[in-house]
Amino acid sequence: MTDRQMAVGALDGIRVLDLTQFVLGPYATQTLGDLGADVIKIEEPTGDRQRGSGKAPHGRAMGPVFVALNRNKRSVALDLKSEPGRRALRKLIKTADIFIHNMRPESVGRLGFGYEAVAALKPDIVYIEAVGYAPEGPYAGRQAFDDLIQAASGACGLAQLVDSAAPLTFIPSIIADKTCGLFAAIAALGALRHKERTGEGQYVCVPMLETFTGFIMAEHIYGETWLPPTGGMGMTTTVTPHRKPLKTLDGHIWVMPANREQAARFLELGGFPNAYESERFLRGEGAAARVAAYNEMLAEAAASRTTAEWLALCAEHSVPAMIVNNVRDILTDPQLSETLFETREIEGQGPYRALKPGLRFAKTPATIRREPPDIGRDTDEVLAEIGES
Repeated sequence: MTDRQMAVGALDGIRVLDLTQFVLGPYATQTLGDLGADVIKIEEPTGDRQRGSGKAPHGRAMGPVFVALNRNKRSVALDLKSEPGRRALRKLIKTADIFIHNMRPESVGRLGFGYEAVAALKPDIVYIEAVGYAPEGPYAGRQAFDDLIQAASGACGLAQLVDSAAPLTFIPSIIADKTCGLFAAIAALGALRHKERTGEGQYVCVPMLETFTGFIMAEHIYGETWLPPTGGMGMTTTVTPHRKPLKTLDGHIWVMPANREQAARFLELGGFPNAYESERFLRGEGAAARVAAYNEMLAEAAASRTTAEWLALCAEHSVPAMIVNNVRDILTDPQLSETLFETREIEGQGPYRALKPGLRFAKTPATIRREPPDIGRDTDEVLAEIGES
């Protein structure tokens, strides 16, 4: 089945030149590819360095992180340190709508593909440059990786909002890269809309530290929002020590009553009728004591039934609740098994577990049209389109 025989995505007809590696850029361009864009991944002849991350069944060119971030792309292997490679890229630029990279500005400039050079070839180009730090600040130009951005953004200190004695800890996810990748995709869509209205391209900078700090700290500026401050950092409902999974007879759940009535209903189902009128609750002096009593009853109630029993009862009685999965549980979760995971196959590599696009479009669906590519898989095809060998 050809691309044209499949449902057309919202970005059909948009061409993206992807000069990114690692996580941030590939996540951004995969998102655009899922939405229907023709993403041309420009790789060094040795390939994206992320290809070697993790174990692959056949060699090191298809590491699991690379596979997860590079579907819906065509791979073109070009040596941009050579004139033939640069010539081919200059021709491709003339056919593109978006040019995106996450190289350091001086590095891309030395290759001859800074914004001014690219815009001279394609004046209406949307040029996305992901950098570590906003150019007007004192950190401008420094190298940036996910852990460095987590470190400077305050993300490592989030646990201390719950327990001041907790150590500074990295979030165990490449979360800064992925967050900034999504913002890069959003930026590209905004710039495309401007181009549609005016015919103008533009330069767009996605600084990781500023973008991620704004994302991770939006609710946690909290009491420091007003000047002078009205309180401390940390949204109180998210940094309470009581915010932790509840143990059931055979696993864990989390319950999020939207009001006192729902909370009382859950507690009654768990063996605590009229909990808010009980001596155990009322004997507490002050709000903190009563909150503690409530959470103790909540934990004891949860432990009285199995997870499946609680999910059924909570659905029946309109109490918001959900299973708490560990990382392996998601592979067999009944919802995710049906809606997120799909078994596909990469030629020469074998079957793999794909995470399908989460977005649902009624008329222009997000789809997987191309498997993650071998290095340079599409070089001949793409160069033929621009008259290059």
